[in-house]
Amino acid sequence: MPQVFFMQTNGAEKVIEGAVGDSVMQTAVRNGVSGIVGQCGGVLSCASCHVFLAADELCNFEDAVEDEEDMLECTATDRQENSRLSCQLILADGIDVHVTLPDEQL
Repeated sequence: MPQVFFMQTNGAEKVIEGAVGDSVMQTAVRNGVSGIVGQCGGVLSCASCHVFLAADELCNFEDAVEDEEDMLECTATDRQENSRLSCQLILADGIDVHVTLPDEQL
């Protein structure tokens, strides 16, 4: 089972065992991770699940599609090169994920 490491804004790290095929956003919402809201439920119509993915893990995921790129322009915290919407980061067997939560969400 993949593990998701959430670095929270207060510096604490929360580690959650995820399910293969679930998104990082679904994992966060189910486990009460503060800072990831997922208002749209993962259909790319909000940016309330914005995270910063560990740079060395970008290659573990498909590139952002145009709709995700558009939504990343609407985040409450400035976008960075490693910004992703956590609803688009799908967990795979044997691949742990490390994300940092932005200071603010929408």
